[in-house]
Amino acid sequence: MHPYLFELASLMAIFAFAIVSPGADLAMVMRQSLVQGRRAAIITSFGVGTSLMFHVTYTILGLGLIISQSIYLFNIVKWCGVAYLVYIGIKALRAGKTDLSLEAVKGNEDGKGEQSALRAFGLGFLANALNPKAVFFFLSIFSTVVSAGTPIAVKFGYGLVMATCLIAWFVGVSLFMTTPKMRAAFSRMSQWIDRTSGLVFIALGIKLATEKAH
Repeated sequence: MHPYLFELASLMAIFAFAIVSPGADLAMVMRQSLVQGRRAAIITSFGVGTSLMFHVTYTILGLGLIISQSIYLFNIVKWCGVAYLVYIGIKALRAGKTDLSLEAVKGNEDGKGEQSALRAFGLGFLANALNPKAVFFFLSIFSTVVSAGTPIAVKFGYGLVMATCLIAWFVGVSLFMTTPKMRAAFSRMSQWIDRTSGLVFIALGIKLATEKAH
C-alpha cells in the first residue's frame, strides 16, 4: 500500500469514531433538522465540514501547536466556545412550540420565517470552530499518524476527505431527522425537545468550561 494511502486509512479509522460521537455538532444538526427543516440542516452540515478545514489548515501551518502551548490563547478560544454554547442553549430553552403543520410548512416554502442560508451555515461553522478540543484532536492525530515529510498539499487532501465524510454523515442525519414520521413526532414534542437540546448545549458549555489545556 502506498504510504499516503496508509496514512489516510489510519486517519479515517480514528476520525470515524470522532464523527459519530455525540457532541455540539451533532446536537446542532439534529436541532436544525427538527426545528428549521432539511434545507437548513444540510447547510449547517456544510458549515461544520468547512470548519473542519479551518482546524486542519491552522494545524498544518503550525498554529495548532502554538495554541496548545499557550494557556492564554487556549482560554480565549475556550470561553468563546462556552459563551456560544450557553447562548444557543438559552435560546432553545426559551423557544415556544414549533408548528410543523402543512400550513406552516407551506409558509416556510414561501419564504416566511425561513432561516437564512448564511445563518444556518454560521451556526454549524461556529459550533465546530469554537471547540478548543478540536485543536488537540487534529494536532494529535496529524502529529502521530502523518509523517513530517508528507507534502502540505497531501495533508490538505487528507483534510478534504475528512471534511467530505463529516458533511456526508451530517447530511445523512439531516435527511433521517426530517422524514415525515420524525416531523410528526417533533410536532407533538417540540417544546420538550427544545428544552432538552437547550440543556444539552448548556451542559456541553459547562463541560467545555472545565476543560484544561494539557
